[in-house]
Amino acid sequence: MTDSPPPPDLDLRLVRYFTVVAQHRHFGRAAAELRVAQPSLSRQIRQLETQLGVRLLDRDRQGTELTEAGEVFLARARALLRAAAQATAATRAAAHPARIVIGYTTGLIVTPAVGRLRRLHPDADVQTHHLEWDEPRAALLGHRVDAAVTRLPLRTEGLRVTVLYDEPRVLLIPVGHRLAGQESVSLEEIAAEPIPRFPDSEWDSYWRIDPRPDGRPAPGGPPAETIEDKLEYIAAGQAVAIIPAATGAAGIRADLTTVPLDDVDPCHVVVATRAADRSRLVAAFGKAAQDLLTKPAIPS
Repeated sequence: MTDSPPPPDLDLRLVRYFTVVAQHRHFGRAAAELRVAQPSLSRQIRQLETQLGVRLLDRDRQGTELTEAGEVFLARARALLRAAAQATAATRAAAHPARIVIGYTTGLIVTPAVGRLRRLHPDADVQTHHLEWDEPRAALLGHRVDAAVTRLPLRTEGLRVTVLYDEPRVLLIPVGHRLAGQESVSLEEIAAEPIPRFPDSEWDSYWRIDPRPDGRPAPGGPPAETIEDKLEYIAAGQAVAIIPAATGAAGIRADLTTVPLDDVDPCHVVVATRAADRSRLVAAFGKAAQDLLTKPAIPS
C-alpha cells in the first residue's frame, strides 16, 4: 500500500489573487484591483494551477471563465481565506485584547484591581458585572465574564482558580434572636437551629456545615431558591444562616444582624478564569487581584 502524496502548500496570496480574478472574470480588472501588473497576475495564477495540478481558469477573447475544477476550488478558497482572517484576528485579540468583563459576587470588592487594570491598559474596555452566588462557573464558561472574584465551593473543571484570601464566616440571625449581641457563638449553640437549604448540594453542604464536625447531620431547614427567600425565612424567625462576613457587614436589612462564629473555618475568596484563556488582560487582572485583593472588605 502506497502513501498518499502530501497536500500542496498553498500560498494564501495566490489563493486571494484567484478569488479576485474569479469575481471579475477578467484579468485586467482583477490586476487593477490588486494593484499588480497583468502579466505578473497571470504568472501567479499559473503558479497556483501548478501547485494544484489542475487548470482553474479558461481565457479567450470574450473573457475569463472558471473551469469545473475552478468552480469547486472557489468556494473552498473563499472559506480558506475567511478562516485565515479569523485566525489572525483571534490571535491578535489574544495578544492585544480590547475588552474584558470582570464578574464578582455579593460583598466582594474588585475596585482596586479593576482600577490598576484600567491604568495599565487605558485603551481597553474594562467592565464589571455582578453575579449571583451560583453564576460564576456558568458565566465564565459561557463567556459572559472573563474573570470572576467569588467564593468557594466552585466546580473547577475547565477553570483556573487562585485563592486570594480567607474570609470569616458568621451567623446571620434576626435582631431579636436569643444569640443576638453575643461576642461570638459556637456550632454547638446552634446545633438545633434550622438553616435554609439550597438546590446546589455542594454549596448547600458547605454553608450549612453538613455534616457537623462531630459527624451529626445539620438540622433540616426550609428550601430556598434565592438569597431573598433565605433572608425572609431568617427575618421571620424560621431559620438562621451561616454567611460570609463581608456579606453580613454590608447591612443586608435592618431586622437582621450577624454574630461571629468561633469554631468554623473561614471560606476562601478566589479569582477564577477559563483554564484555556491566554488573554493578556485576563492575566493582568489576575495579577492585580493577587496583589491588591488580599483581605476581606469588612468594616471594623
